[in-house]
Amino acid sequence: MPNSRNGRRLLLATGVVAALLVPTVLMEAGAGAAAPQSAAAAQYAPANTTAPAISGTATDGQTLTASTGSWSSTTAVTYTYQWERCNAQGASCVDISGSTGSTYKVQAADVGSTLRVEVTAKNADGSTAATSAQTAVVTSAGPAGAIKEANGRTSVPAASLSLPDRLTVDAVQFSPSIVRSLTTITGRFHVTDTNGYDVRDALVYAIGLPYSRVTQAAEVSTGTDGWATIQFQPDKLFPHKGYVTFFVRARKSGEDPLAGISTRRLVQLTINR
Repeated sequence: MPNSRNGRRLLLATGVVAALLVPTVLMEAGAGAAAPQSAAAAQYAPANTTAPAISGTATDGQTLTASTGSWSSTTAVTYTYQWERCNAQGASCVDISGSTGSTYKVQAADVGSTLRVEVTAKNADGSTAATSAQTAVVTSAGPAGAIKEANGRTSVPAASLSLPDRLTVDAVQFSPSIVRSLTTITGRFHVTDTNGYDVRDALVYAIGLPYSRVTQAAEVSTGTDGWATIQFQPDKLFPHKGYVTFFVRARKSGEDPLAGISTRRLVQLTINR
């Protein structure tokens, strides 16, 4: 009998051990290799610590370069790239087919859009992707001497322009906007080219019509922002009411004032004194 009880105890103990071991074995077998690999990938795949960045000018024909950003990894990392085109607000991004290198040459199809790059870091345990910020809105290539202004506009020198391009006086400002006394009148005239770029070093001339309404002023050059400022003084025939008409001309130095890329327009200033 003691031997019988000892046998039953041994059998019971063996069954308990088997019962404890079987679920563990089944759990591992049922999961296969997927669960441990997923956990390892989540734990040991590269982790991005600084987002990728894009250097270069977002202008048609220019080359942009992507940095990988910074990553933490316990093993060696390799990187792949995918450039994307987004709308002007940086949304609705789509992959640019075939653009998978660390550099990207901006093309005409990008004008009016923004660009970004997705960098994927991969090591032996997995991969992780991180995306750069968008570029500025892509602009068309400007002529020689084009520079980017602080406000994002492009400034080009008048000397770089030739037909069929033309100058345009696209904005005029007078101060005061309505003249109520015999005071100095400041006129500001903005010059652009056919592509809408600000034109610097264009020569601007303005004269009041009929003559003797305001004093004559010298021709002046536009600044980097395309604006030229001219001051006028009321003359002997300056009216009490009505308006003074100004003839305004912009031209390229060395060209015939009435030919080449020059432009002319008439503007009015209200008088009420």
